[in-house]
Amino acid sequence: MPSGRGMMFPMEELSKTTYNALDQQALTSRAGRGPDNVRDMPSPSRQWIPSAIADVLLILVFAAIGRDAHARGDIISGAFITAWPFLTGAALAWMAIRAWRAPLAVWPTGVLVWISVVLVGMLLRAATGQTVVLPFVLVASISLGVFLLGYRVVARLWIRATQRRQRRV
Repeated sequence: MPSGRGMMFPMEELSKTTYNALDQQALTSRAGRGPDNVRDMPSPSRQWIPSAIADVLLILVFAAIGRDAHARGDIISGAFITAWPFLTGAALAWMAIRAWRAPLAVWPTGVLVWISVVLVGMLLRAATGQTVVLPFVLVASISLGVFLLGYRVVARLWIRATQRRQRRV
């Protein structure tokens, strides 16, 4: 797919809104050299590991806060027991939507991961005999939404601000 500035990297199913915070020039090759200068561009492939870790840690924090609030014994090991259905939902979402392609995108990545975490988490809790009542579903939906969408919003704003500062220099 040649363009006036060089060859575009294949971004298949991603729309411009999915990676709008990324610098468009960073997505094109420098001086038509092709993809040999990948280290120079802010790539979603460099962001997926910290994003996946953030998702896991925030789900664990959610579970630990819940266990602590309800005085449910050992917070550390208990958090893993409480979190596994939600972590499964996150893993399934990451694979199904290929979240590594745009890990910090609020839409669709963040929203779909959030919905999957809550939906799969609640279904697995119900299937394994754990409590699934409306107040818990509401609290979990709101808390996980704030966590999983919130850090993505903050990260995108930080990336955008950093890119603006770099353009001025």
